[in-house]
Amino acid sequence: MDYLTVKQIAARWDISDRRVRFLCAQGKIDGVIRLGRAYRIPAQTPKPMDGRRLRGADTPKQYAALFSSVDAIKEKLDCRRPLTQGELKRLQDEFLVEFTYNSNAIEGNTLTLRETALALEGVTIDQKPLGDHLEAVGHRDAFIYVTRLVSDKVPLSQRVICTLHSLVLISRPEDKGVYRRIPVKIMGAFHEPPQPYLVPVQMEQLVADLAQDKKHIFEKAALFHLHFEGIHPFIDGNGRTGRLLLNLMLMQAGYPPINVKFTDRKRYYACFDRYYRDGDAAPMVEMVATYTKERLAQMLQFLQSPNS
Repeated sequence: MDYLTVKQIAARWDISDRRVRFLCAQGKIDGVIRLGRAYRIPAQTPKPMDGRRLRGADTPKQYAALFSSVDAIKEKLDCRRPLTQGELKRLQDEFLVEFTYNSNAIEGNTLTLRETALALEGVTIDQKPLGDHLEAVGHRDAFIYVTRLVSDKVPLSQRVICTLHSLVLISRPEDKGVYRRIPVKIMGAFHEPPQPYLVPVQMEQLVADLAQDKKHIFEKAALFHLHFEGIHPFIDGNGRTGRLLLNLMLMQAGYPPINVKFTDRKRYYACFDRYYRDGDAAPMVEMVATYTKERLAQMLQFLQSPNS
């Protein structure tokens, strides 16, 4: 096994030598060897999670290495803050188009990525349904609402959820923002949503439980998403609303929003099957964390680019 010095590990993890020595002394790093007053650290050991940032969050060991690797990139990005208004706008504009395209495409919207960008600029795409255009605009407005909620530090509530859904379902005025009143089935799924009379009660409990949840945000947000989609509170628009809520939670915790890709939809659906068939939330938790890691890396690469 290859070992590195404190100085080498500090450079790799982008933290101070003093912090590494403290972690070694506290037994926070696996496999450390002490040679007199010096430490030798296994080269492949993951950076431990910063407990100062978790604020009492309960993180299972199975996620520790992944969460730690995400936070290592986030710490590098945080060193570049505050970002300029130009940097923020470009990052948000690029993300918004891709997020809107992918989230709508998962639900059957036929606009391409380029057509989505044009629709958001007010251009009508020939031979494409008006509903597809409205879905793009509604999703954009819903994401802008999410960013405002984050800026104003508004907590997640049933009112927030219904308002968000109202923006998403702009083309269905009779159904937007109201819980469904009929039973529904999710085709091909292992789970059957509750009867409509149970929806308000289960949504109230879902939001109440969130306030008491001490899990790391990746696990908390993933579980909330699994439960929200399981309840399937609205007649339509549940997937788009649920992914917006997922991003609201991540952004409120200081992480960037993520974009579940249309090309990853089979993997995404499989996460729900694993949870409702096998009781295993790990695939969704890992998907959320991995997407966040990729998003952070993309942002960091953009800021380090000479053309940014």
